[in-house]
Amino acid sequence: MILIPAIDLLDGRCVRLVHGDFNDVTYYDTEPEVIARKYLDQGAHWLHVVDLEASRDGEAADTDALFKLLHSAEQSVQTGGGVRSGGDIRARLEHGASRVVVGSLGVTAPERFLRWLGEYGDDRIVAALDVTIDGEGVPWPRTHGWTREAQANLWTLLQDLVDGGLRHLLVTDIGRDGALKGPNLGLYREILERFPDIELQASGGVSRVDDLKALRNTGAAGTIVGKALLEGAFSVSQALETLCEPG
Repeated sequence: MILIPAIDLLDGRCVRLVHGDFNDVTYYDTEPEVIARKYLDQGAHWLHVVDLEASRDGEAADTDALFKLLHSAEQSVQTGGGVRSGGDIRARLEHGASRVVVGSLGVTAPERFLRWLGEYGDDRIVAALDVTIDGEGVPWPRTHGWTREAQANLWTLLQDLVDGGLRHLLVTDIGRDGALKGPNLGLYREILERFPDIELQASGGVSRVDDLKALRNTGAAGTIVGKALLEGAFSVSQALETLCEPG
């Protein structure tokens, strides 16, 4: 399992939101480019970047900060946030992104998403699904900044996407994101039991290296870690040592 450190960009700065709430923002003083370089120097060869401004403001967003980071980062970068068109995908790839992460449209316009998958290739596109768990344990995707629930549950949606050629999947349990509550191991295990060929990226809830050990045992291909690294719960080096331990 690979480690994918996360940087969320807002107004040119590195931030974290609690449960996606733009009214609950933590700003970090260090420049995003400096953070990315530190993660690379410690051994992380991938970076996950979310352009929150593009997610919030759409076409009116200033993407300069995102493109600056894409040009300066020497590791491979996957980036999402505000991807609404093929032009958004092309622009990010042309500015140096290795993969583009598509969120809400994978849920609300799956046919369009699958066209992009065919156009750009299954290694260039990541479906990012943010879910809540209902009282019966069924995960339901949410869209538009987590404000709307999908018409179909995760299992129905994923079957259609996998049948259409989906390879890379990022799943966030909204209840765990930015809260350092530990990852939803049962959710990730069930996804891979149902769809064993998916390259799953687990996101949300990692607060200590023991969480990484537990995630490794789910079979996930990668894990995205944001707040825990930014706030020094552990370092990239410590995380990689844990993921490389035998057993």
